Amino acid sequence: MTVSTTITLPRTDDDWWRSAVVYQVYVRSLADSNGDGVGDLAGIRERLPYLRDLGVDALWLTPFYTSPMVDGGYDVADYRDVDPMFGTLADFDAMITDAHSLGLRIIVDLVPNHTSSAHRWFVDALAAGPGSPERARYLFADGKGAHGELPPNDWESIFGGPAWTRIADGQWYLHLFDPAQPDLNWRHPEVRAEFEDVLRFWLDRGVDGFRVDVAHGMIKAEGLPDVGFSTATTGQRQVELLGKGRLPYFDQDEVHEIYRAWRPILDSYPGGRMAVAEAWAETPERLARYIGPDELHQAFSFDFLDATWSADSFRKVIDTALAEATVVGAPTTWVLSNHDKQRHVTRYGDGPDGLRRARAASLLMLALPGSAYLYQGEELGLPEVLDLPDELRQDPAFLRTGESRDGCRVPIPWSGELAPYGFGPAGSELSWLPAPATWRALSVATQAGAPGSTLELYRTALRIRREHPALAADAGEVTWSQTEPGVLAFSRGAGDTVLTCVVNLGAAPVALDGYGTPVVASAPLTDHLLPVDAAAWFERR
Repeated sequence: MTVSTTITLPRTDDDWWRSAVVYQVYVRSLADSNGDGVGDLAGIRERLPYLRDLGVDALWLTPFYTSPMVDGGYDVADYRDVDPMFGTLADFDAMITDAHSLGLRIIVDLVPNHTSSAHRWFVDALAAGPGSPERARYLFADGKGAHGELPPNDWESIFGGPAWTRIADGQWYLHLFDPAQPDLNWRHPEVRAEFEDVLRFWLDRGVDGFRVDVAHGMIKAEGLPDVGFSTATTGQRQVELLGKGRLPYFDQDEVHEIYRAWRPILDSYPGGRMAVAEAWAETPERLARYIGPDELHQAFSFDFLDATWSADSFRKVIDTALAEATVVGAPTTWVLSNHDKQRHVTRYGDGPDGLRRARAASLLMLALPGSAYLYQGEELGLPEVLDLPDELRQDPAFLRTGESRDGCRVPIPWSGELAPYGFGPAGSELSWLPAPATWRALSVATQAGAPGSTLELYRTALRIRREHPALAADAGEVTWSQTEPGVLAFSRGAGDTVLTCVVNLGAAPVALDGYGTPVVASAPLTDHLLPVDAAAWFERR
């Protein structure tokens, strides 16, 4: 018995993003070219051949703009320049030129919900005073209470604590994240015009797309109504409340006007320039509104990342995502890790168990239709670094909530016996976050060419994904096979060429008779059995 879900995906060169494998580069942590302990654009440029050989199609760079770095660059002071920590505009131009020559596309992070408090607009707003045109670009308001001593409403910051900060003249300003990240007023025409110009600035420099940070948050409900928070409601709890339609600062209908203005700009440039939304919405139907021929090209689907290690959980997420993709006429996105989430090796159990499951999950993800977003270092099987010294943590949420995202941001290991494992030039011992001693065995140099290594597993899977006709973008059909409990099996392709992915999430090895010839497996197949916590692809011709 089979169940089929079909996506019709017309393919042109401009549709590269429909099936792309995108590698997320956390710029501070990929490669350090000058030995100061911080990754930079020149370091990325040096490592481009590695990424080409890995088999990815594009790189997504986290913010590298001028910034005080309160939130790792997501507090932007100048959207049209490179922070000296990362290099210069000339370094960016050289990097993107080399990337394009190697067949790699570049997606940059756009941060439109808020600026840095060091941005000239906010500096001018503080100096100009209440009621000024300068303050109208942000969300300033008078406080409640007899003397305005209480915040304008009860909104909580994603990073913990109130979402409002009071300044010397008595007014308050809104920041859904850190106080150093004041929210912009996206109902102001100057704000909209400014970001349309920012888009053109980077498109003119050759970028192939944008990842839109907090794409659901730019418009706040009129009147800034209370939510009804009774306790500090941060992070995941706010996402849960959003699922109940209770947050007046996320997913407001007017936000779509912004993207309808952006799409013609993207379409006016050749080569399939695209944008992907980091968006949370109350329902899958509301999330789908961000995608379409008159808005954005993609929206991240985080349900796959949040799936538990069970066949039922993955099957439900995959079926839902494919059904939504059919409705909106755009492929889904698959994600296992990113710079805001604990690495999936650790989420799946850490140690050998977590690594086995992470390897299997990678084959599951890469066999699905649509695009896949890899987070740097996952191709090495890196776990979360859980024991960083508190004094070295830089995540602004840490001081407020005790929760830190720094553990997934540790610079990746390239080579050598001692930390920081080739992160910088020869002889450099600096690294903005320390790598653990266990990472020596996970370095690129250790794994490259080593049979059975996680790096070689990714290289093989990405090569097959790129070359196999059953995994082509327009071969979008997913046909599920009836299997025993705890096992997922689906096929793609038709006629003489079919590729089947089998994942064993159960408690016992699974017989593989009838699936065809194995072409890649996350663990050795002994006696034609798929071990527990393993996945494999099979070809039938």
